[in-house]
Amino acid sequence: MILRRIGLLAIAGVLALAGSAALAPALSPELAHADTPTVLKVGLTEDVDTLNPFTAVFASSTNIGRMMYEFLTTYDQKTQAPVPALADRWSHSADGLTWTFHIRDGEKWSDGQPVTAKDAAFTFNLMMTNTDAATANGNFVANFTKVTATDDSDLVINIKHPQATMLALDVPIVPEHVWSGIKDIGKFANNPSPGHPVVGDGPFILTDYKQGQYVMLQANKNYWRGAPKIDQLEYLKFDNSNAAYAALIKGDVDLLNNLTPTQFNTLKHTKNVATNQAEGNRFVDMIINSGTATNTGSPIGTGNPNLKDVKLRQAIAEAIDPDELVKNVYGGYAQPGTSYIPPRFATYHWNPTGSQLRKFDPAAANAALDAAGYPKGPDGIRIGKDGKPLNLTLIGDSSQTQDSQEAQYIKGWLQAIGIGVNIQLATTNKVNDLTNGGDFDLALSGYGVDPDPDYVLSIQTCAQRPNSAGLGGTTESFFCNAQYDQLYAAQLSEMDPAKRAADIKQMEQVFYDQVPEVTLLYKANLEAYRSDRWAPFAIQPDPGGNIMFQNGYWSYLEATPLTADSTSSGGVNVGLIIGIVAAVIVVGGLVVFFARRRRVAGDDRE
Repeated sequence: MILRRIGLLAIAGVLALAGSAALAPALSPELAHADTPTVLKVGLTEDVDTLNPFTAVFASSTNIGRMMYEFLTTYDQKTQAPVPALADRWSHSADGLTWTFHIRDGEKWSDGQPVTAKDAAFTFNLMMTNTDAATANGNFVANFTKVTATDDSDLVINIKHPQATMLALDVPIVPEHVWSGIKDIGKFANNPSPGHPVVGDGPFILTDYKQGQYVMLQANKNYWRGAPKIDQLEYLKFDNSNAAYAALIKGDVDLLNNLTPTQFNTLKHTKNVATNQAEGNRFVDMIINSGTATNTGSPIGTGNPNLKDVKLRQAIAEAIDPDELVKNVYGGYAQPGTSYIPPRFATYHWNPTGSQLRKFDPAAANAALDAAGYPKGPDGIRIGKDGKPLNLTLIGDSSQTQDSQEAQYIKGWLQAIGIGVNIQLATTNKVNDLTNGGDFDLALSGYGVDPDPDYVLSIQTCAQRPNSAGLGGTTESFFCNAQYDQLYAAQLSEMDPAKRAADIKQMEQVFYDQVPEVTLLYKANLEAYRSDRWAPFAIQPDPGGNIMFQNGYWSYLEATPLTADSTSSGGVNVGLIIGIVAAVIVVGGLVVFFARRRRVAGDDRE
């Protein structure tokens, strides 16, 4: 599998050097590189859903988007405090309803056009007027009333109520002269074509993409913070963590995260590999289909109707043992889940105590279900209020090793309280499709949390459910609760940090009591890289932070190779590849070989 995915890239590179121009996209002069470029190869086990910054929601996709486009502000690498990015300074009116951002002078898009306040105004106005453009980050502009560029340098944003996130608008700013011609934002892939890289202004420029295989970017030599120390950044997709782990050992990739505890423990003692354990900024949860519906309340999906009963959901939560998952699935590299926001963000993390705290107690869960009217049938499976056996489907991601392990534990715990569980593992995109459509009972999920938690709070509001056509929205659990929504609006407009934190903790309590999901745990970020090729990477925050999937571009921007040629081949044996190519030509012809490779490697885009 590794040879199939990595080998195709290496072969294409060899043939390009031999003169096969059709296999290597031409680059504009400002993106040209040396004959032996320095390449950082990053392994991915999660799919890229899209490279369209308006609709991308997967962690892999949004991380790549941070490489391609600048935001108004970003997070400081060490402290996570907001710092200048595209905007070099800002101010606001006394009432907090008018914000003015000054756009950095001299900034240019990769095609040479100037970056101006008009690009930022276009981006925000598009999100305010186009439902598809608000898919990923619409929460940031929901409170906006008007956005204007008074000139090329000054962006003015008027808002309805004070907004605590005005220095944490995680919105990629796009070039108006490119995106104004896009007729259907929701369907636009934003993929490069040969000779036509995607126009951006971030530290890297997107030059090539094959769905399910790789994403290639080249350094933006004109980036305002200074050019990256590497020439190319490549993300290579693997079917699962075992394949990615093997590629790191072999040297086919340089950097990898989402390692299993066993892999991480082995790599701590592996020559030429360094490891990084970061405090988790992600929660792992199991969402419960408590009633999937559109943003107007029309039911959708195929969820079991019994799960609308909060008593059933509470019993399910009480039957699950997060401590056991931390110990036996995550090898101790996690913290048991309590509330929604991870303890890494201590200001906003809420801990249930006393009678609020749900403890692992199968006996109590059984008694609660007896009292709630779910009797056990002859086979031990309880009967639902609809008169049918209470059998639930649990969906997980087949590319994530820990999903299958978690699912087995959950199945056993729920069977112990009389609930049948059928485990279904599918690809990342398939899981995404099923959960977005409400076609699930239980599903393993998880989200990364920003230093400002507004985004993950917003995805549980009523407004983030899809429209009648099944489009738009970023809901995770289809949760819709009036009290939660009122608190969400209150925290967003609360400018006193302590009062805002109190509102957020109250939101977490409402969410916890209603059980639209069970927060299982907060896993540590387990990462590793080739220390024979790379100096230690920047982490965010510092100390205790992670390299990959952070809220910024620091690790890639500052990536430092140890030698000029240490990463040029990515560990692939070029001589061996040439031999394989020669053998294939003898056997059946070069064209037949590549045709088969494309089909096997999944080149077709959805």
